[in-house]
Amino acid sequence: MEFVLSYPVIAVALLSLLAICKAIYRLYAHPLSGFPGPKLAAVTSLYEFYYDVFKSGMYLWEIERMHEQYGPIVRISPRELHIKDSHYYEDIHAGGARKRNRDPKYAVSFGAPYSLVGTIDHDHHRFRRSFIQNYFSKRSVTSLTPYISAKVDQLLNRFQAAFENSTVLHLQHDFGALTADVITQYCYGWSYGYLDDTKSSTRNDLVDAVNGLMLMFHVNRFFPFLVTIFRNAPQAVVRFVQPQMGDLCEVKAQLRKQATAALKKKSAKVKEGDEKSKGSIFDALTAPNVPENERTVDRLVDESALLLGAGTETTARSLAVSMFHVINDKKVGNKLREELKTVLEKPTSKATWTELEHLPYLTGVVYEGLRLSHGMTARLSRISPIENMLYKDWVIPAGTPVSQSNYFVHMDPTLFPEPKKFDPERWVQAAEKGEHLTRFIVSFTKGAKQCLGMNLAYAEIYMTLAHIVRRFDLNPHETTAEHLIVRRELGVGYSMDMKFDVMAKVVGIVEE
Repeated sequence: MEFVLSYPVIAVALLSLLAICKAIYRLYAHPLSGFPGPKLAAVTSLYEFYYDVFKSGMYLWEIERMHEQYGPIVRISPRELHIKDSHYYEDIHAGGARKRNRDPKYAVSFGAPYSLVGTIDHDHHRFRRSFIQNYFSKRSVTSLTPYISAKVDQLLNRFQAAFENSTVLHLQHDFGALTADVITQYCYGWSYGYLDDTKSSTRNDLVDAVNGLMLMFHVNRFFPFLVTIFRNAPQAVVRFVQPQMGDLCEVKAQLRKQATAALKKKSAKVKEGDEKSKGSIFDALTAPNVPENERTVDRLVDESALLLGAGTETTARSLAVSMFHVINDKKVGNKLREELKTVLEKPTSKATWTELEHLPYLTGVVYEGLRLSHGMTARLSRISPIENMLYKDWVIPAGTPVSQSNYFVHMDPTLFPEPKKFDPERWVQAAEKGEHLTRFIVSFTKGAKQCLGMNLAYAEIYMTLAHIVRRFDLNPHETTAEHLIVRRELGVGYSMDMKFDVMAKVVGIVEE
């Protein structure tokens, strides 16, 4: 019987041969072939795909297992190294003259390719950042504190209403209402007015939109074409496929209208170096000193959407985690309230961020909340585009993505004994000893690409925690410490059921 090769058979044979050759190259000839790690991870990204997409954000724990087996530096994919060494974090996220590009495969995950987060090249990122960084300087944020204080007052009214009506507070949404109102008013000149409704605590479209984006984080990474599809698809289709992504589409549609209007006006309100005269963030992004190719609707929409999301969800999460632990451990809550009395003499007294940040125990509470909420838990790998990186005896070739999850730094037992414990005292003791433990708070990352909104987040956290704790007694409601432990990594940390919700009830109002 004569055997005839068909074109499909030939195609399959050639593809199989190509796959075998690629596997051999990755194992024995690739620049990373000498680094330790499982051979399957070195051969194919399907290993990572299985844990992060099919099993929904579980690769972080597989990476942890790899480090237990292979040591502090591991090849976790055909192209990426992961280093589990808290003291090396600042080398990965370097600043100053050391250039670090973003990894294109991670930058696409946020679905905003024209934003700072989506900007790959180091110099291009620095150029884009220069137009808006003064908005988030400590001086600028300090001038905003009267507005933050007014929003905190509205939040306190919501807590008062919850006490009077015996309703349950969903703290992530409540704090998200405050942070959303602040960031929109400050950056865009309008506010969502979430806090105008003193009773609503069950829904926050913006928080839900960010959560929808995070649930797609790894899917976007492996299927970047979906980002383009979702950007161009009708809102009804997007909402049908992923309901929470529909919320994000509505937010971006509103931002697109304002961006289009800003471009038409070509506002020139911002004078370089003059923070007092700055208008909205759109004014900065459309100012005459911004090149025309940077003044596009897509650029404005992506940048403003990312600022809005980053300035809302992660700060609200840190507040929710801090508040849970303060009300869950009465010793912590009582000690914090006693310290607050030194600045807030009466429950209705007011204090500024500048006054509050000098309180050592409150500062410990703030840092513990940041540490245990982690910020981004995603690896956010960086690439040294020109020079090799060095880690101990290892020479890491230029162009290699290198990462370390914030989670591993914040849960490092050599830095934070009993890392799962919420312990503000560790920060008080470190400060008394002159130890710079704060360098290991990496919620805002480090280096040239550190989060722009860091100062704004600190101001909101200090002022919100202080005034709530001084005025109200709360108890957790159907929420335990177990609910806050990170079990999945989907850009940010989630429990096994992929939810984050801290519920509480106001049980009393402090009289003195």
